[in-house]
Amino acid sequence: MACFSGEYVISEDGLPEPRKWRPLMYRKCTDSLWLMLFFLFWTGLMFITGYAITAGAAERLVFGYDSYGNICGRKNTPVIGAPLSGQDMTNKKFVFFLNSCDLEIKNLKIHSIALCVSSCPQEQLNSLEDIQLFADNNGSCLCVYNPNATGCIHNLKAAGLCPTLPVPPSVPFTLFNRCVPQSAECYSQFAPVLIDVVNEVDIFHRILSGIMAGRETVIGLCVLALTFSIIVMLIFRFISILLIHIFLTLVVFGLLFVSGIMWWLYCNYTSEPSIELETEKENMKLLLGFSILSTMVTVILLFLILILRKRIQRTIQLFQVSSKIISNIPSLLFQPLWTFMILIFFWVYWVAVLLSLGTAGNAQVISRGQVEYKVLFGIRYMWWYHLVGLIWTSEFILACQQMTVAGAVVTCFFNRNKSKPPSHPVLSSISVLFCYHLGTVVKGSFLITIVRIPRIILLSIYNILKEKVGMHICFHNIIV
Repeated sequence: MACFSGEYVISEDGLPEPRKWRPLMYRKCTDSLWLMLFFLFWTGLMFITGYAITAGAAERLVFGYDSYGNICGRKNTPVIGAPLSGQDMTNKKFVFFLNSCDLEIKNLKIHSIALCVSSCPQEQLNSLEDIQLFADNNGSCLCVYNPNATGCIHNLKAAGLCPTLPVPPSVPFTLFNRCVPQSAECYSQFAPVLIDVVNEVDIFHRILSGIMAGRETVIGLCVLALTFSIIVMLIFRFISILLIHIFLTLVVFGLLFVSGIMWWLYCNYTSEPSIELETEKENMKLLLGFSILSTMVTVILLFLILILRKRIQRTIQLFQVSSKIISNIPSLLFQPLWTFMILIFFWVYWVAVLLSLGTAGNAQVISRGQVEYKVLFGIRYMWWYHLVGLIWTSEFILACQQMTVAGAVVTCFFNRNKSKPPSHPVLSSISVLFCYHLGTVVKGSFLITIVRIPRIILLSIYNILKEKVGMHICFHNIIV
């Protein structure tokens, strides 16, 4: 890379002949140490990625798993010491809780036996015979697995092997493949338990559940934002003059409307036949103060618009120059699309690694051959490192886009030979960015990251404590 090879003399258009109308441009790599720091940081991210792929199992979160270490809808490998693990659950894609109407939380875990079933019971089952009939018709037994038994109902003397009767009707929750009770009584007990589990786990597990629950909404909002961006860009391209005049007209009429409404309310309030209460007098004084203030602001802004009306023409000229540059460099229209695709690719990678980190754990056999997954040491520190990587890299990608657009616009705008416009200004700007200024982009994006992380932490604390008296105003002042 040119960053570590000294200083170069470069002509803007790359021509070997000297140009008499402009001095040569001396460029050298900037902030090389920051680029090396970013490279080392991403080396750590690659280590976390490899560790997450090796130790994690995102399928457990997405597809669900039973109490014996089997992932529903998948062919599983056996866990040593768990005789009911390692089963082929390809056709059993849903998680069913034996006592869905009486769930309990123990150590942030739902204290109930979970099984993988092929379908959820959509009708109430009142007896063991109904459970056996459901198994015969749907090929899904609602009792604990017993490979040696020929029927679904086995060893009836053992407690807790079959669900509590009556079994309420349930529907499959498509998002996480769980059987959710359909009756109002059971659902009122089932839903709060799941909500309590989500609220009591750490913030990164909440991020996982939030991402999975709102993925359609996030994708839809991204597409909507992209559409609005294209519309706004086209508006500034073709009707910039009309847009500025419409904006100024709306501002003027809006100010006059607000002032008129305030004075109308004040006149209407003073025309009351009797104003005797002290609070009514205070309200009238307050309304008078707001009316005077709105009138002063309106007069000042209208006076400024009148004085600076000539500057409005400069603003219009600025938009016209921008439109001309976009017409000369049409590839700038596709630059946000490239950035959008790169960000989507990075965010998909980040979520995939986060899912793997959130499910990284060692399988441990507990009582009755059941399996629990214990979080490995150091995972929480990796989560924080991964979060910093999300913010820093996202800001880095956006900064690269801004540098690319700025370089292309400057190259076209300051080109003195109007008869010979620069060829491929966007590619030239990208080349200059990657050869000389990546370190500066890394440093700038890191400074933004340092500002954003404390803000995120304070916003999280603010959202937790905003319901408490006295803390709302304090944290609001800190954040603002």
